Amino acid sequence: MYPEERQQAVTTLISQRGRMSVADLSDTFGVTTETVRRDLALLERLGHVRRVHGGAVPAGSLTVTEPGMTERDHTRAEQKDRIAKRAASFLPPPGGSVLFDAGTTTGRIIPELPSDADLTVITNSVPIAARLAGLNSVTLHLLGGRVRGITQAAVGEEALRILDVLRVDVAFIGTNALSVGHGLSTPDTDEAAVKRAMVRCANHVVVVADSSKVGREHLVSFAPIHSVDILVTDADISPADRAHFHDQGIEVVIA
Repeated sequence: MYPEERQQAVTTLISQRGRMSVADLSDTFGVTTETVRRDLALLERLGHVRRVHGGAVPAGSLTVTEPGMTERDHTRAEQKDRIAKRAASFLPPPGGSVLFDAGTTTGRIIPELPSDADLTVITNSVPIAARLAGLNSVTLHLLGGRVRGITQAAVGEEALRILDVLRVDVAFIGTNALSVGHGLSTPDTDEAAVKRAMVRCANHVVVVADSSKVGREHLVSFAPIHSVDILVTDADISPADRAHFHDQGIEVVIA
């Protein structure tokens, strides 16, 4: 294989997988790690990939922007519906406490709650709180703070102070991106701070994220990947990514 052919194949593979390590590329193409690093350096200069610690990701996967709620709600909606339905099986038993992070996938879990659910629910999401407010079987606590219009989530010191003294049975966490190297990440620092506090106060962390977010990295990491107990995702996750998460002690559940 000529270098140009290998470099095109490397670009295609990274685009398909979302992330590839230098070692994996070396094994796949039968070349030295030094050759792979030279290929990645060239491909980065051409704008095809972005190098990250230990490998590379597609050029567009590192970003500081985030789409609005409407756009996100309609993106991979079928996968999110299946993820939410499967995630509901990890709700705590009656009398337990559960925390719902803001997000279009976490919000889809709410219709899956049993009608007689006896749960204490905490959330920073205005839409989630609005849907739960009419359920007599739920004791609802809405975190205060500044509401970000783009995510309709409360953030800031008020939310952080409450989360600092909480201990919940289960937290359902959404994320804009997740990778082994950068963990769970999001573009906004205030949102990241609240998500970090949510992960910290939970006995059991269930991340709900469709496979398009796997291997991506956003500006601010809010939790290391080993802080996740369960990842509920869809069947499009690659076997390699699934194995990497398993190696980190994460149970990967396919919806």
